[in-house]
Amino acid sequence: MKIKNLIIFGTRPEAIKMAPLVKEFQKNTNHFETRVCVTAQHREMLDQVLHFFKITPDYDLDLMKANQNLYSLTADIISGLKSILEDFKPDYVYVHGDTTTTMAASIGAFYSGAKICHVEAGLRTHNKRSPFPEEINRQVTGRIADFHFAPTTASKNNLLAENINPNSILVTGNTVIDALLASVSIVDNVDNEEIDYLKTIIDSSKKIILVTGHRRENHGQGFNNICEALKEIAEQHLNVQVIYPVHLNPNVKEPVYEILSNISNVNLINPLTYPAFVWLMKQSYLIITDSGGVQEEAPSLGKPVLVMRDTTERPEAVDAGTVILVGTNKERIVSETNNLLINIGHYKYMSALHNPYGDGKACQRIVEFIRTN
Repeated sequence: MKIKNLIIFGTRPEAIKMAPLVKEFQKNTNHFETRVCVTAQHREMLDQVLHFFKITPDYDLDLMKANQNLYSLTADIISGLKSILEDFKPDYVYVHGDTTTTMAASIGAFYSGAKICHVEAGLRTHNKRSPFPEEINRQVTGRIADFHFAPTTASKNNLLAENINPNSILVTGNTVIDALLASVSIVDNVDNEEIDYLKTIIDSSKKIILVTGHRRENHGQGFNNICEALKEIAEQHLNVQVIYPVHLNPNVKEPVYEILSNISNVNLINPLTYPAFVWLMKQSYLIITDSGGVQEEAPSLGKPVLVMRDTTERPEAVDAGTVILVGTNKERIVSETNNLLINIGHYKYMSALHNPYGDGKACQRIVEFIRTN
């Protein structure tokens, strides 16, 4: 009898990181019946990733709504999954990372009696307010999960410190590297209007600084500081071009456009689809971000990363030297950027460091573990 898998995700980052796992399970149809459920916690950005990876969900809760809040979203996910879990009766449910979809789906799967597999398990800041609500989402999921697919040894050690059974933990590397390495070879040849547009605005004579920022804990003064830092960097270095795909959240968009919209070597653009973003990462000199996924991806492309957060649940990258935490401190962002722009030896050293997040074979390890357990 085939093992029945249900893979659940709801946001663009989850979709990117779960897509290679979906594909790997779908190669193994002799052993597995695999179905995909999306909550559509994000809608448009999620659909772009599904299209790129050629994944058609078997179930779509289509939950995204205007002015969505954590209370209603959590309740809607749990209740929306009930009929799916009762109909399909999966043996294993796979959730990823730290989103509200992750936490709520793990609760629903627990109620159904399925075994819960947590992909990208064990990341911790040990500060329940940072990142919010992601840290608690991870910890709740970690208490519920039956199997923990940890990206690094440090993540495994976090789980062991919480008395998780060591036999339930597998260090896999991060599936985002699987997705990235599969995508890099595609994006140079894909027919993509956004990539065509980016080619028209990029000045090849300049060093490209790619910026992304959206995290809730940076809203307010944090984003004002970030934007003031970027303004100073752009004005100090005319040989630099800042390209910033701006998140649509008004708490992000308003300060970004107010402070940065009239600077000649700053390009504020709409959010990018995954293939266009991968292409732009490849063209960049360095990346300034508050994104967790970018911290993992960029080192595989040899791109130094400055992380605009005070804490990170990905300390391996800090320890390895592939990223530097700068928070939302204007002076720190400017000084660390200046160092990478001016000190070529420092830049070359940082860009050549080994990525601690994996070799692109995480999904193979997960499939083999489930097949043999």
